[in-house]
Amino acid sequence: MGKINWGRVLAGGLLAGLVLNIGDFLVNGVALSTQWNAALQALGKSEMSPALIAWFVLYDFLAGIFLVWLYAAIRPRFGAGPRTAVYAGLAFWALAGLLHGVAEAPLGLFPMNLYLATVACLLVLAPVAAVAGAWVYKEETATTSGTAASSYTAAAK
Repeated sequence: MGKINWGRVLAGGLLAGLVLNIGDFLVNGVALSTQWNAALQALGKSEMSPALIAWFVLYDFLAGIFLVWLYAAIRPRFGAGPRTAVYAGLAFWALAGLLHGVAEAPLGLFPMNLYLATVACLLVLAPVAAVAGAWVYKEETATTSGTAASSYTAAAK
C-alpha cells in the first residue's frame, strides 16, 4: 500500500471543488436563489452577500479536497478507479448531505423543499466531483517491467 500523494490530493481536490462550485452555483445561485433569499429574510437575515457566497465557494473547495483524500484513503481496499470514486462521493453525500439534512430539517430553519433539493443535488454532484478529482489523483506504481503506470487509468478500462 502506497502513501497518499498529497500534491495530487490537492490538485484533484481543487478540480472536485470546481465541480461542486459549478453545481452549487447552478442549483443554489440560479435555480433556488429566490427561495434561499426568501428563507434567509424569514429568519431576519439579509440576502446572500458576497462574503457569504465567498464562504460557500471556499467550503466547496475544501469539500473537494476532502473528497479526493477520502478516495485516496479507500483506494487500497476498493481499488483505484471511478467506482471507488463514486463510493467516496456517496459516503460524502451520506454525511454532508443526507445526515446533515435529516438533522437540521426538523428545526424548521428552512423550507423542506430547499433541504430536499440540495440533498438530491448533492447525491449527483458529490460522486461526479469525486470521479473528476480521482481522475487527477494518481499513485505511481511499479509494474512487473519496472515502469510506472497509473492504476486509475487501468481500472477505468
